[in-house]
Amino acid sequence: MTIGRRIAVCPGTYDPVTYGHLDVIERASRLFDHVVVSVAEGSKKKQPLFTAEERKALLRQSVGHLENVEVVGFNCLLADHAREVGATAFVKGVRTAADFEYENQMTQFNRRLAEGIDTVLLPASPEWGFLSSSGVREAAAWGASVDGWVPPHVAEALRDRLGTGRTA
Repeated sequence: MTIGRRIAVCPGTYDPVTYGHLDVIERASRLFDHVVVSVAEGSKKKQPLFTAEERKALLRQSVGHLENVEVVGFNCLLADHAREVGATAFVKGVRTAADFEYENQMTQFNRRLAEGIDTVLLPASPEWGFLSSSGVREAAAWGASVDGWVPPHVAEALRDRLGTGRTA
């Protein structure tokens, strides 16, 4: 019996990438042969602080140490994107019961749209359970240090973009 490569897609806006995101990506990299970190290039819901190219560049710098991880953009139905990259699973991080409810609903949609592609929900590690990109953006916009929540190059990019903030 020949077993194919297990490829996972970790989708998100990553605006900006946080240590919580990186924790999920690193854990996924141990579970799957190849992880495609898929950056949503378009959004009907939100206007990102960073462009898609900037978010991909920040992510590439953040995951460069993970040999089986690549960063790509997508601007289509997630199910279609997953089929395009040959994914066998979606990997999503969940922090709260509300996250679980939302992701469980999306899992059911994706099961209908992408038969044969399962969803793996990874609970947030305790130290990152509170962390969200929107919280990081808000804190940075008010000048707070976010150095402990995002990689140094991301904290610097936030300070440059917002013209605020201080280092720890």
